[in-house]
Amino acid sequence: MEMARFDALPGPEAEEELLTCCAVPEWARKVAYGRPYPDSAALLETGSRALAGLSWDAVLTALSAHPRIGERAGGDSREAAWSRQEQAGAQDADRDALTAANLAYEERFGHVFLICATGLSGAEMLAAARARLEHDEETERAVVRTELDKIVRIRLRKLVES
Repeated sequence: MEMARFDALPGPEAEEELLTCCAVPEWARKVAYGRPYPDSAALLETGSRALAGLSWDAVLTALSAHPRIGERAGGDSREAAWSRQEQAGAQDADRDALTAANLAYEERFGHVFLICATGLSGAEMLAAARARLEHDEETERAVVRTELDKIVRIRLRKLVES
């Protein structure tokens, strides 16, 4: 969809499209409300600002839409296809080690391990999961927000530049 087509969508349809980028209705409403955008850079900046303003509970809502690293998203939705593309590098990972790291992370922080996996190998994802287990909760929340922002920016680009 091109930017002009996105800008022309009725509000509810724009929000529905945006939910494939970040599964938080509050975020989608804020970003849809900012239309029309002069270009994709303005859309990405608005998306990042809206994301930065989300409560931690809203961030957890976003995380709930992401599969564990190394687990293929099911279904034929655009979001599932994007997730499979983003996690392609996880296919070369040590499955048992990645599963153990995911479970340890979830036990420690109470949510799925999130990383912008685009362009990373399975070994890099595994190393990041293990390293982040050493974070305190405040540090890890900041990292999660940064990783979520990276993912959302990639998906917004795909939404309006494809």
